[in-house]
Amino acid sequence: MDRYQKVEKPKSESPINDNEIRITSQGAIRNYINYAIALLQEKQAKEIVLKAMGQAISKTVAIAEIIKKRVPQLHQDTAISSLSITDVWNPIEEGLVPVEMTRHVSMISITLSTGELNKNSAG
Repeated sequence: MDRYQKVEKPKSESPINDNEIRITSQGAIRNYINYAIALLQEKQAKEIVLKAMGQAISKTVAIAEIIKKRVPQLHQDTAISSLSITDVWNPIEEGLVPVEMTRHVSMISITLSTGELNKNSAG
């Protein structure tokens, strides 16, 4: 792929809710935990939603477990899914054709709530 250059697509960012925390693989765990606990205790949020994709999923699970240890009587609902992302690569040299590659990325959404959540949910 050294003869190709990745085409940057504009990010179609969906708006982030006040109680939503998007975890990345590069962020510090301590910062995510402190922010989540501040939402629950200081801002009196009824629930928070931790979301992550790909390599950040394991970090998100660890963060959720730490928050549950520090804040008593939290209820958890976990949802998993996958997303298909298509990357387009344009050739740098002439005579080559553009390449499209589709990859499937895992996603997780963990809802932590001070109140009861849907008991019929699988997560």
